Amino acid sequence: MLAAGTGTASAEGTPPKVTKGPCQYTETPDDPAVRPVPLPPDPRRTPNRGKVPVQLKTNQGKIDLTLDRAKAPCTVQSFLHLATHRFYDRTTCHRLTSYPTLKVLQCGDPSGTGEGGPGYKYKDELPVGLPPAPTDPTGERKVYARGVLAMANAGPATNGSQFFVVYGDSALRPNYTIFGTVGHEGLETLDDVAAGGIKPTPENPAPVDGAPVLKTDILRARPWFC
Repeated sequence: MLAAGTGTASAEGTPPKVTKGPCQYTETPDDPAVRPVPLPPDPRRTPNRGKVPVQLKTNQGKIDLTLDRAKAPCTVQSFLHLATHRFYDRTTCHRLTSYPTLKVLQCGDPSGTGEGGPGYKYKDELPVGLPPAPTDPTGERKVYARGVLAMANAGPATNGSQFFVVYGDSALRPNYTIFGTVGHEGLETLDDVAAGGIKPTPENPAPVDGAPVLKTDILRARPWFC
């Protein structure tokens, strides 16, 4: 559902570069980086404690994030790497959804198409213990609660740069790494964007999935310690 374009094959049969630490960030030669960026550092002892504040300055207002190393150390390592390399600066959040069971804003692709990424992928760090979604009698879908920060992907172990922020409780299979939360000020910004609605198209005058009417650009993304 929350797809992000990520390649899996190697160019001309050449093995892709893979970092040697526990995160094993892996090049995707057939899906190169939208903006040049090196593979993230991958220390043998990836930091797995503590929280890191990050601020997304957008044209619609600030979106304050708190990244949780304990929940997803490799994901946090990658996100901070991309932020400090200015990968997210001057990018557009390309997708807003307003389904009854899916209320998210998706960002992180400098191409603005939903197909772009950082030229690498890495493993999932999937959540456990999420409550079952009351709208799903099968119990397969779980609640991704309002304020969750999670990774979009194109299948198992295809995390890259695209992420989504949840502005209303959503029902999803637990296939998306949760690596932090959105603060109060950020939720206010998200509520404003969501209230603006989704751009209509000739084929669909009242869409529930598409580009937000209030174009939301990340002007600057930085950890607070930078």
